[in-house]
Amino acid sequence: MSFRPLALIVACVLLVACNKVNQANYSKLQAGMSKAEVEQLLGAPRECAGALGITSCTWGDEQTLISVQYAGDKVLMFSGKGLK
Repeated sequence: MSFRPLALIVACVLLVACNKVNQANYSKLQAGMSKAEVEQLLGAPRECAGALGITSCTWGDEQTLISVQYAGDKVLMFSGKGLK
C-alpha cells in the first residue's frame, strides 16, 4: 500500500481542521482586543484597508468570512458571515 493517498487525506483533514474562520473563534472576539490578539486567534488577515486611523481587515472568503474594524490598534467592531 502506498502512503501517498493516506498522506493526502491526512493533509486535507488537517487543513480543514486548521481553518480559524469559524463560529468558535468569532465568539472569542471582543471590542478592545489588540490587533496582535486578533491575529493570534485568527491568523494573518486576507486583506486590510483603512484611512484616518480606522482599519478594516478580513479573514476567509466570500462565503465564510470574519471582518474586524480597528480604531488604531484596538477592535472597534466585528462581523461574520457563513460561520459554522
